[in-house]
Amino acid sequence: MNTTIKRIDPRRPFTITAAGIRRITLGATFDANASNDQSHGGASGGAHAHGQAVKPLRTSQPAQRTVLVAAHSDRGALDEHTRQVLAAAALIADAQTQVALVVFGELKDDAAVLGADRIVELATFDRRRFAPERELQALAACVAQIAPAHILMPDNATGDGDLGRRYAAYAGASIATQVVEIDAARVSSYAQAKQAYASRALPDVVLLAAGAVDPRLPFVGAGERVEIALPAEAIGTAEATGYKDLGIEEIDAAQVALEEADFIVSAGNGVADVAAFEQLAGAFGAAIGASRVAVDNGLFPRDKQIGATGKTVEASVYIAFGISGAVQHLQGIKDCRHVIAVNLDGSAPIVKRANLTIIGDTQATIASLIDEVARARSTRASAGATAATPAATVAEGVAA
Repeated sequence: MNTTIKRIDPRRPFTITAAGIRRITLGATFDANASNDQSHGGASGGAHAHGQAVKPLRTSQPAQRTVLVAAHSDRGALDEHTRQVLAAAALIADAQTQVALVVFGELKDDAAVLGADRIVELATFDRRRFAPERELQALAACVAQIAPAHILMPDNATGDGDLGRRYAAYAGASIATQVVEIDAARVSSYAQAKQAYASRALPDVVLLAAGAVDPRLPFVGAGERVEIALPAEAIGTAEATGYKDLGIEEIDAAQVALEEADFIVSAGNGVADVAAFEQLAGAFGAAIGASRVAVDNGLFPRDKQIGATGKTVEASVYIAFGISGAVQHLQGIKDCRHVIAVNLDGSAPIVKRANLTIIGDTQATIASLIDEVARARSTRASAGATAATPAATVAEGVAA
């Protein structure tokens, strides 16, 4: 049974099924009265509508020790790898142990849902800027004030793995890297080119490999925000430490390997106008993928195929246009964070996997999205020009 509820943006009303699947229906009439009844039905009504139950607090006992998770945020969000590390910390913590999270960068996610009890947001840092010495001093300051028993970090190539190794060398701490299994007593990782399996007691610093832990938890953390004063070494500029940040070199999204792409638009047999689809990908700045059927039909080259017989992707956003969602394709997108499906068939297999499904014509949706992107950029450009006008006037006055 479908229940119509109120959206934040009423231009695209959606329904939520008993299974919790959201569907946007193009051209549907929005019933404000019915939605108000549901949206103001209280916390319990909202939980039932979304098919979610309230999770209990992991522990309410006073903390005697701490497990610390440190990681960078990306535009205010924690990536899937960091969520796995935070879940690992919450799972190995006992009732007298709190989970503290130190985030390098702005944090907009609800870290309590991810298991964090205390949250330290270091908003002055940016994952896209290279400042290893500043980050090291900031982490050392946090460790000195929090005094954790163990430190867990993602072992990745985007800053966390490097920072964890730097801190272990700086503090003379024991460390385990590329950890694929962890519990409250020990960690395990592959050795000898994955021909052997090594285990050791839980070290001071644990760098967890991706995919080692399921981030879905049966409980929540306290989510208390705290502040930590940083030393002058952590607040200074990167130039003061002898490093020069050359910035990020931007390349065409089409040149990014699908395995490394953060935003992917993918086409299936339901996409008839490939040129319009590619135009949308360019407007979004997204990499292009395709289903096996679309590749077999010659619409896209073989290196664009996503699925069990193609490539496995881990994008933050994956939009599937006209893809029914065979099991092989679903296997290829199993690690994607947000999946959006555009399909005429509301019972297609990909609908069950998608976080958001638009039930409508693929070509019409592509055309609408292209128009919306162009309109949004035009509005932003106009706003920027308007904001620049007073500044230009002031500058001319000063010059005069």
